[in-house]
Amino acid sequence: MTRHDALPTPDAAWALFLDVDGTLLEIAETPDAVSVGSGLPPLLDRLRSALGGALALVSGRPLGDLDRLFGSLRLPAAGLHGLERRGATGVVSRPPAPTAGLAVIKTALDDFAGAHPGVIVEDKALSVALHYRRAPAAEQAARRLVRQLIAQSDDDLRVQEGKMVLEIKPAGPDKGDVIRNFMNEPPFRGRVPVFVGDDVTDEDGFAVVNALGGHSIRIGNGRATQAAWQIDSVDALRAWLEGLTVSIASEATG
Repeated sequence: MTRHDALPTPDAAWALFLDVDGTLLEIAETPDAVSVGSGLPPLLDRLRSALGGALALVSGRPLGDLDRLFGSLRLPAAGLHGLERRGATGVVSRPPAPTAGLAVIKTALDDFAGAHPGVIVEDKALSVALHYRRAPAAEQAARRLVRQLIAQSDDDLRVQEGKMVLEIKPAGPDKGDVIRNFMNEPPFRGRVPVFVGDDVTDEDGFAVVNALGGHSIRIGNGRATQAAWQIDSVDALRAWLEGLTVSIASEATG
């Protein structure tokens, strides 16, 4: 059962995993239109210090996008819903470059976007996403096309659904897998995992964190979720993170 009345009591022994779009940042009409704000990177840096380095981003964006958004702050991070991961040592693991089959799929998606004004194709190098936020009437046609393209491909592909986006990606690790991998490495090992996300793409992470005895927190409401806790909005999360930093620092000095 998801709890709406409170959030778990802060603990310096947590390992904190944070989704980005819809969680740390408000979702924008296009991926490039998000706003980080000047206060978020310093907040995350303070929180990382308070947790002994045990803070990571777990996002659908590529790692390169995350680094562009957060500037000089280079956190441990998982990108592309788990396909790529940068550990605390800075070492990056990712699958081989995509085959020509994904390029063929991108061409078909580009053609679809050209015929449906408002639809956007996002090339993430290892995957390709079809955004229909600005053209909601195209959703059913987009779903039919994506199913058809995956069925026709010789590659082992899957569709990753999100908020008004369909992403075609190679089969591979998901957000739950990368959280489990982080938890097997310092500085995360031996801590209590906490994962905050907002979308169906985060459910794998919620499931793993629950299985590890941690805390799963979902932003927003309106659908079934495996998350044990709920917080109302991106702004409410940022306020909670500010308080979390203070609480953990006080615990360490108390």
